[in-house]
Amino acid sequence: MQIPEKGTLPAEILAEMQAAQTGDTPWLEGKTWSLQYYVDDEHHELLKAAFGQYFSNNYINPFLFPSLLKMEKEVVGMAANLLHGDENTVGTMTSGGTESILLAMYACREWARKHKPSIKKPEIVAPRTIHPAFDKAAHYFGLTLKKAPVFENMEADVAAMERLISKNTILLAASAPSFANGVLDPIPDIGKLAGRHGLLLHVDACVGGFMLPWVEKLGRKLPAWDFRVPEVTSMSADLHKFGFGAKGASVVLYRDVQLFENQIFITTEYSGGIFATATMLGTRPGGPIAAAWAGLQHLGQEGFLKNARDMLAATDRLRAGLEAQPEIFIIGNPCMNVLSFATRHNRPDLFAVADFLEKKGWVVDRQQLPNSIHLTVFPYNIPVIDNYVADVRTALDWAKAHPEASGEGNAALYGLLARLPLRGMVKDNIRRLFVETYAGKSARTDPDFEEKTESVEQRKSWMGRLNRLLAWWERNLKR
Repeated sequence: MQIPEKGTLPAEILAEMQAAQTGDTPWLEGKTWSLQYYVDDEHHELLKAAFGQYFSNNYINPFLFPSLLKMEKEVVGMAANLLHGDENTVGTMTSGGTESILLAMYACREWARKHKPSIKKPEIVAPRTIHPAFDKAAHYFGLTLKKAPVFENMEADVAAMERLISKNTILLAASAPSFANGVLDPIPDIGKLAGRHGLLLHVDACVGGFMLPWVEKLGRKLPAWDFRVPEVTSMSADLHKFGFGAKGASVVLYRDVQLFENQIFITTEYSGGIFATATMLGTRPGGPIAAAWAGLQHLGQEGFLKNARDMLAATDRLRAGLEAQPEIFIIGNPCMNVLSFATRHNRPDLFAVADFLEKKGWVVDRQQLPNSIHLTVFPYNIPVIDNYVADVRTALDWAKAHPEASGEGNAALYGLLARLPLRGMVKDNIRRLFVETYAGKSARTDPDFEEKTESVEQRKSWMGRLNRLLAWWERNLKR
């Protein structure tokens, strides 16, 4: 592939792109339950216009674009107010929840180097339901992430977290709520734990930060989960989720500037001059900042409350419809419009149910630990809630009548992944899949890979590869 020798007319390019999109998921039909945060056409067009107005602006130097700096500070201020910060709360916008979490973990590590210099191998303690961005932060920044078991309802076990605290622990982390199950960790109790041990506490509210405040305003009682808990030192919340901004936009907030200042990176030895950034990125696009600001202004508190009311009512209807099926149970006690469900004792096989739903056109988010199906209710899902519940009922009946389906298709693959205990093997195979996706099937990171597989067809087959891994484990280790 190379750049075309001659340019193509804009109309032809856009037509080709539009044609290519016909293969993408038609999420506006309501059959998608994640990733697409959308209010309505009017709001969508506003975000595009605001984004486009700052399309060319490189926000690497905030002092060159005072209008963007003003909007960023106002977005951060609105977020801080929503999450019960005060005049000392400070932070920045970021490209998304992962960057917000990475920055918070980096700032905590740098803080510990100054204030706890005896700690050479800093550790984080979190429930095992914490978002993978914390694993990434630990991997990037040389931290050790210790994950505590959770209760059957998927809430953090505070006593189990305390047992993992050591002399090297610098930070506790918790979710408000967890992405997978919509379950709120007991932040007040985790806060008391952080206070007893003199630790920092980060609350990952990437999912709930711009939704839970409206849940509470609508009269639903929740334990404190934000800066109302005095031990919370930092938070992350995504504007491109229920802030209904354009992707990618998030905020990372700190209770005070003493922790925030550790986020800033500065080098004075670059031949191009002093280089300093407040976030991880060098070049920062202005579009997401402008769109986030415009989106918050457009919806206002009244709009956010209306959307929250509608989504919660639809979630209640969805939950009631699912719980009316005796084979199904909702995992934990979801606190907002995010939930997951499973089948009792995996009967019928949940992933066979998932396969049937996909054949009916639904996009299914399969999960593990435990095996479950994830659902986030958006405004565009509301008209199809009853259709989904009806299809789940049909899928359950079909899976009960076809027990052999658990060994076929995606049900077999996901069931196998859930059973395979050697997670390093799963990781290696997923890494190879990414290499093949981006670098081509001939590219291998393992020089012995060709010898380890028996045929070209098996190399192409995830099922064959993972089945051999599981068979090997059952022969050699499970005994």
